[in-house]
Amino acid sequence: MPLGDELLDEEAMNASTRPRKPARSAIPALLGVLLLVNLAASLYQLPLNRVVERRLCQEFYSEHDPSKLGPDGSVEEELCKVDVVQQGLGRIQGAMDTIWIVGDFVMTIPLGFVAERYGRRAVLWLNLAPRIFMLIWAVLVGYFNHVFPTKAILAGPILSFLGGDCVFNSITYSLAASITDDYVLRASYFGYMSSISYIVNLLGPALASASMTVLLWLPFYIGIALLAIAIPIISMLPYHGASSSHRDEQAEPLLSSPLLKAQNSEHSALQSVANRFRTLKTILASHPRNFSLLLICFLLASLASSDTKLLVQYISKRYHWTFASAGYLLSGKAVVNFTLLTVVVPRVLASTAQRRGAGDDLPGLPDRINMRFANLCFAVSVIGALAIAFSATIWLLVPALLIYALGSALPIFTLSLLKSPSISSTSLDSPSEGDRRVLPSKGDTETHVFSVVMLVKTLGSLLGAPLMAVLWVKGIGLGGIALGLPYFQ
Repeated sequence: MPLGDELLDEEAMNASTRPRKPARSAIPALLGVLLLVNLAASLYQLPLNRVVERRLCQEFYSEHDPSKLGPDGSVEEELCKVDVVQQGLGRIQGAMDTIWIVGDFVMTIPLGFVAERYGRRAVLWLNLAPRIFMLIWAVLVGYFNHVFPTKAILAGPILSFLGGDCVFNSITYSLAASITDDYVLRASYFGYMSSISYIVNLLGPALASASMTVLLWLPFYIGIALLAIAIPIISMLPYHGASSSHRDEQAEPLLSSPLLKAQNSEHSALQSVANRFRTLKTILASHPRNFSLLLICFLLASLASSDTKLLVQYISKRYHWTFASAGYLLSGKAVVNFTLLTVVVPRVLASTAQRRGAGDDLPGLPDRINMRFANLCFAVSVIGALAIAFSATIWLLVPALLIYALGSALPIFTLSLLKSPSISSTSLDSPSEGDRRVLPSKGDTETHVFSVVMLVKTLGSLLGAPLMAVLWVKGIGLGGIALGLPYFQ
């Protein structure tokens, strides 16, 4: 080989292994989209509870005690905490969550074709459609109570086949992971993203409480406006991640690969879907046992976190608080989340790296750090959930919520573990002839790994939504300490 070619190859190899500098505009744009989408979703949940509760309450008292109805047919919210109304609310909310997750889960792979053909940003824009529809539909069903029956609200999440949280999270997290190779910086990015997801979902009820006090429909209007603002911000996201280079495959669209893109023109859609499943099967089989164990952790954590959506209903029913008051209470938990995820965790990771000095060169050190903190977050989450379940009074619930909030840093460390050699290393040295046809490159394998994780997390939510709804309805029927049944699981 000529000397010039050798120098070029060496330079290319050094460039490929050199740590990438984060794009200045990528993270702000990504965090902006996360902020707007998650805030709109959070503004939706609290007033939706009140809209459905109000409709069920009117129906209940119209049949059993019409004297409780006001001149305009309304009922005081304090009278709506009866078991029958709250059980109906729990069933409807559980059904809506399940419908939303099912559509998202089933269409994840087909939407990968859309991402390949039209780009990742097109999928994100498409992802806004079902969210806007849910907000508009809630206003229509709630306001025109003489036109739509209460159960018509179940049609709200029906457009989730256009993409939901699984598609959205898979794209955003893989994009964030592709921006830098530094594990401390990457963990910080995950921390910022997790902080937005957690903080907005818990600060959102406080904002919803203030706005719905003025007008019940105001949170829905604000949510629609926020999603409209997200449309131009999505156009600011990089089309192929931080770099357009093929070596940075982790920012490619959801569940896609260059090989499968080439096959799309030669095979039918059914064959392409089959090839995708074969690719995922090959990746799962080639990864070590630790990867399967980590997937189980993602599944269980996602299943357990399904009880978070019940917090507002739980507080409202158990302590006879209005939904607006419950939203304000959750603001304290949000403060803990914000401080932990944006200040404490990044500083702890940075100080740990500095304290070790040359520790970054020690094999397995980042993994041990991530494992240590992940186990700590798991333990704190369990303690916090049990404390919530046993909180007989509101004054016991407040410290329980703060303890529970300390476990919110878990995704930072579990997602960072995906880059661990003990997790991501694959046994691809001598693949079979059949596997070689569907075997993606190393970079594209990482893309699939993130997509598999998001699918597993969505599966956990799919199992958790109906399970928590059943436990909640059962707990209401039993009463007393059984109201905390979802938090015992």
